[in-house]
Amino acid sequence: MRIVFKTDYMQDIRPWKDGYQLSLYLLLLVVAIAAPWWLDDFYLGELTNVLIWAIAGLGLMVLTGHTGQASLGHAAFLAIGCYANIILVEAGVPFMIAFPVAGLITGIIGATVAVPALRLHGIYLAIFTLAMSILMDDIIVLAEPITGGVAGKYAPPVGVFGFMVDRWGTPNEFYWLTLGVVVLVTLGYINLLRAPLGRSFIAVRDSEVSAQAMGVDISRTKTISFGLSCMVTGWAGALMGLYAGAFNNETFSVVISIQLLMMIVIGGLGSIHGAFFGAIVIGFLPQFLSIAKEYVGAVFGGSTVAIPGLEFGIFGMILIAFILFEPMGIYGRWLKIRTWFELFPFYRKDMFKRQKSYLKTERLR
Repeated sequence: MRIVFKTDYMQDIRPWKDGYQLSLYLLLLVVAIAAPWWLDDFYLGELTNVLIWAIAGLGLMVLTGHTGQASLGHAAFLAIGCYANIILVEAGVPFMIAFPVAGLITGIIGATVAVPALRLHGIYLAIFTLAMSILMDDIIVLAEPITGGVAGKYAPPVGVFGFMVDRWGTPNEFYWLTLGVVVLVTLGYINLLRAPLGRSFIAVRDSEVSAQAMGVDISRTKTISFGLSCMVTGWAGALMGLYAGAFNNETFSVVISIQLLMMIVIGGLGSIHGAFFGAIVIGFLPQFLSIAKEYVGAVFGGSTVAIPGLEFGIFGMILIAFILFEPMGIYGRWLKIRTWFELFPFYRKDMFKRQKSYLKTERLR
């Protein structure tokens, strides 16, 4: 069993537990950087898709996982980030300026929407954000002179530090661009959770009444959380548009919002790792099903025709299984396995027993 003794405050608040954990993260980063040399273009594209989903998951995790505000409308902010980025690039703005500005525009719109939305709680907030996601489809169609309407828009190659980056023409460079955004967003997220603002998010999630008693401005904290969440989601939408190459009003449907929420639940609510685990599931599940159907057809001689709704059906069953048997998600299960090995043979079965008590002040929300 490995025990870490902390001897000062800086050691307690640093992003990694010890040098061993830091070395594992650095090794993972090196493997990710070297991916274009040991993966072909197809699997590199799938890994890029996973990283984009991870950014979107991190955006929703800020709001739902660490502030406790359920949202079913983040597909709308994916669309805003995507269209804002392409419109700015078409207007002649360099991509290195257009990309961060697209996220800022999305964050400002999200914070503005949050002012009336976050007066609601629980299912009512989820319904409000769901309606917003549905309305975005009509807004894109009505704003045809700007958005292209039903015909949509095409994502041109973009310039990054003098290099032209294109999803299909230069997949390696596009992967590294996406990986760089993932690293920056993750580092920013880690430092946010260590800051007073991030601790305020968690306090609001655990109990609004208790947080208010400790001096946390509930409305301000929720608004900032919604804005930051939408900003990160907007960056994911911008990359998603570049990855797709072409998009219209149907690209960012309400189904994307539902997938995002299910993704972070499966990965593990309230953890940065959970966004990545959930992205791996949602990114590789379609390819796994496709390979599995071909394998079954080759072994048993059956048909490999696509079955409508198969992907969402299996994804739904996975979600139900996690809600029933592992509410903490994939990351929660990993924590239990790791703790079992660290404490063996002193591990107790009820150490992670599900909490069933609630504050009276929160029960009716």
